[in-house]
Amino acid sequence: MLRHLFKLIWNKKGTHSLLIIEIWASFMVLFGVLSLIVYNVSNYMEPIGFEYESVWNLDLDNNQDTTKVAAKLQRIMQHVKAYPEVESVSRMSSNTPFSANQMNNSVTYNKVSVLTDQYRTDENFSTTLSLPLAAGRWYKKEDKVAKSIPIVINGKMKEKLFESENPLGRIIKKDDKTSFKVIGVIDNFKAKGEFMANDPAMFEVLTDDNDWDSNFLMRVKPGTDADFEAKLVKDVAVMLPGWGIEVSYLKESRENRHKLTLVPVIIFLIVSGFLLTNVALGLFGILNLSIARRRGEIGLRRAMGATEGKVAIQFLGEIWVLAAFSMIIGLVFAAQFPIMNVFDIASGIYVTAIIAASIIIFLIVTLCAWYPSRQASRIHPAVALHEE
Repeated sequence: MLRHLFKLIWNKKGTHSLLIIEIWASFMVLFGVLSLIVYNVSNYMEPIGFEYESVWNLDLDNNQDTTKVAAKLQRIMQHVKAYPEVESVSRMSSNTPFSANQMNNSVTYNKVSVLTDQYRTDENFSTTLSLPLAAGRWYKKEDKVAKSIPIVINGKMKEKLFESENPLGRIIKKDDKTSFKVIGVIDNFKAKGEFMANDPAMFEVLTDDNDWDSNFLMRVKPGTDADFEAKLVKDVAVMLPGWGIEVSYLKESRENRHKLTLVPVIIFLIVSGFLLTNVALGLFGILNLSIARRRGEIGLRRAMGATEGKVAIQFLGEIWVLAAFSMIIGLVFAAQFPIMNVFDIASGIYVTAIIAASIIIFLIVTLCAWYPSRQASRIHPAVALHEE
């Protein structure tokens, strides 16, 4: 049966080659879209690692002011703390959660190097974002005078840099002059949102003389509204004349990040849906045309005793073999992604996308071939032979 199907396909290789190319293109588009979807879904299933619901970001820009900036920022910190609406406040670098800003460095331990996201924060950061510690502790004010800069790392950095070794107390280096001492470990910290990967991250203590990190994260009490925001901006403007002042909510920033992530996924879904629709219509039309041209063959088979089921299976088998050829070609290309670790994405994501794309392609070609196959199986042999 299989040999017969190969022979039938080979006899019409010109027409079938176009179908193979169409199915292959559909498979590759589906593989790309499903890889993106599986990647985002797997990231979304991981905990984000911190609480953002009632956290505001006060972003200050000193513009041309260079006089005692560090002291002014310290006064702002004390002033914000005094508000009864504020439960906790923390100063940090500009790469705040859900922002577009990014800061990273390569660090080394025992000749193993890891590119890690770097955050400069004060001792109140873990309280403001409710960061649970998996091991060790968060840094304190007293740690600012330590020989090696105290840091807290996340689980992903621990996994890549230390593997099964206990990281607490270990010294890692950025260069010959700068070294860090690990004093704590947290689980996850997905600063760019739930759809982003849990990349290696480290948090270093922010020193008192720092005059360039001017973002303040504030955890406010439930029910705090825009009236407090207006009051806050007005008070800070009086204390820092000429400075730029902007208040944003982490909850809204998170939603904006989600939109940036979902837009390309939706675009790819529309494109792949359009392509798959064209392929389905093409398959349906070609199979109908094939039945019209092969009525004599079908009538002869029916006259020789072929049942309706066998005739239907023949047409379904032909399209399944065509789809299998296309899938083999597609698998050669798709398999390169997990083998070469393209985009530094886990191989399991690509494998899942390959399996899902294969199932969808076979479902589509089966659905497109089912009705024409049933039509072919119901052709009466006497009528078909008489027409011939």
